[in-house]
Amino acid sequence: MKQEMSSVDVAALIRELGPRLLDAKLGKIYQHSQDEIRIGLHIFKEGRTNLIIEAGRRLHLTEHPGIAPKFPQSFPMLLRKHLSGGRITGISQYDFDRIVEIHIQRGENSTTLLVELFSKGNIILLDAEKRIILPLKSISFRDRRVRGGEVYELPQAQLSPITATLDDLKAIFSGSDTDVVRTMATRMNIGGQYSEEICSRAGIPKNTQARQLIDVAPLLDAMHNVFKPLHGGLKPHIVLKNGKPVDVLPFELSQYEKDEKQFFATFNEALDNFFSYGIQEKKGKEAIEGTGKKEGKKAEKPGLYEYRMQKQMLALQKFKEDEQKLVHKGELIYAHYQMCEGLLRVIKNARDKGYSWEDIKSTLKNSGIPEAGLVRSINAAKGTINVNLDDEEVELDIRLSVPQNSQAYYDKSKKLSAKIKGALMAIEETKKLSEKIEEPKIRKNIPKPKQKWYEQFRWFVSSDGFLVIGGRDAESNENIVKKYLEKRDIFFHTHVSGSPAVVVKTGGKEVPETTLLEAAQFTVSYSGIWKSGQASGECYRVLPEQVSKTPESGEYVAKGAFVIRGKRNYYKDVRLEAALGLEMNEEKKLIGGPVSAVKKKAQFVIEVEPGEFNQNDLSKKIYRLLNEKFEDKKLIKAIASPDTIARFLPPGGSRLKE
Repeated sequence: MKQEMSSVDVAALIRELGPRLLDAKLGKIYQHSQDEIRIGLHIFKEGRTNLIIEAGRRLHLTEHPGIAPKFPQSFPMLLRKHLSGGRITGISQYDFDRIVEIHIQRGENSTTLLVELFSKGNIILLDAEKRIILPLKSISFRDRRVRGGEVYELPQAQLSPITATLDDLKAIFSGSDTDVVRTMATRMNIGGQYSEEICSRAGIPKNTQARQLIDVAPLLDAMHNVFKPLHGGLKPHIVLKNGKPVDVLPFELSQYEKDEKQFFATFNEALDNFFSYGIQEKKGKEAIEGTGKKEGKKAEKPGLYEYRMQKQMLALQKFKEDEQKLVHKGELIYAHYQMCEGLLRVIKNARDKGYSWEDIKSTLKNSGIPEAGLVRSINAAKGTINVNLDDEEVELDIRLSVPQNSQAYYDKSKKLSAKIKGALMAIEETKKLSEKIEEPKIRKNIPKPKQKWYEQFRWFVSSDGFLVIGGRDAESNENIVKKYLEKRDIFFHTHVSGSPAVVVKTGGKEVPETTLLEAAQFTVSYSGIWKSGQASGECYRVLPEQVSKTPESGEYVAKGAFVIRGKRNYYKDVRLEAALGLEMNEEKKLIGGPVSAVKKKAQFVIEVEPGEFNQNDLSKKIYRLLNEKFEDKKLIKAIASPDTIARFLPPGGSRLKE
């Protein structure tokens, strides 16, 4: 049975759907499987319908949409954010290839939903500059990167059978080292089926070597004859063998001349019936099995919870995006420390001397000071200036120093962190309410172990049995030093911004060198060094009494930062690597940290190193790997969900170690 659409199928469908979908309005978007999405459409003069897109397989309107998932996934939710309410301005096939471009206008924003129907396929949202906003699957190869922020590169153009000339055919045959049928199939994007049809109609054996073919005119004539229906005169049909569908075609081929066929008014209808084979029977069976359920208010509640879930997930995504923007702006201020400091000093001095804001605006405009070019606007009422840092507008308060301005953004991001936690709790509550309605049977729940005090931080237990804790951010760094750093403990840190405050809890015992080395590796691996892509880094250790929050006169110590006084013991060229493992003893749990420490306690270990996958993508990948490895899926979900895994991964991009 045919598994995916060919480039010829795509050409026939686009010629049919192009005029029909023009100005169609996009509604909700759902994801039914790993590769399949459904887009609700409202077509002018037709009404509501659904567009099915299955990466690497098919694209068509459908009368068999399937049931919407109870909990929408992140990909369709983000597509809704960009596309819902927009209108289709065009749909086209790229270069007679299995690539479809759906052009969408929503307000002033122009986007393209690009569908790859070749190989494993993909569904990619592009902005007006062909830059990737969001891919269904993030892919990174040596010669191809399909990730957010990258410019999408279309494949090299092939020879189209619709526009091919005699000279074109001669050129591809003369440069080929294989037979005629394979040359046409690969160089013209038409596949083996149509290549064999062309050879058959031209009366040329398909295994003839392409270079040895002297007269190519019969092939060109046969090609034009085969694809003539694409210009008008399609005969859409499904080919049946023993009453079951085996192929769907836009026009007839001689190879199926003796087989039974079922004809349709449109090729879209033929595709829908072919790829939806068996769905109606399954739906009927499900309907019969579901007649015993009570109807009424309770039957409507799952829809209400789905709507609530959609709103909560959109809010969560917005909180996360805003949090990242605030942190980024705080980092930008530090990255341009000297320029910001110089600009703030000039303006503050001018204000102290009694200059008005209008005078300052005029002076800056004509001053010729390099920093003045950064200023975009001045808010006299608030006493702030908006400056351009790396093409991003950042607000600076002239009453604050550079570190204080940066910290103001970090503080705002912390407030959003609290909102994110609240949103996650609300989503979990919605899931529980929905499950109470839809899950009448009693489930065997795996009790989650009670959280220990140190699990709010980064942590691991060393090979020698010592607890080591580290901060996740400036606030937890502050808590560790103020509340948990005791006499005879050992404090680790790096000079790099974003480093965790790491404490070895000694309990008054002598600490072996193995634990100190593991703590050093933990410090560099969970610091900003990991994001830089370096293979190694350095850190130092000191005693608790050397760590202070009291700055020197005239200095300022930001939240999560500390003053270190006295001699430091350095660890240089410490290799960056980390591991996660499943501890399957009486208390089953996920652990993480230095490789040697995890291997000492875990029965199954996964090592990671700096790489190209973000925490979200890699945590899902590890979760799938664990599900493949262990039969008890409920246990894995309980102790090693993607969110739990992400908490043990270092900050920044990572990959599984070979």
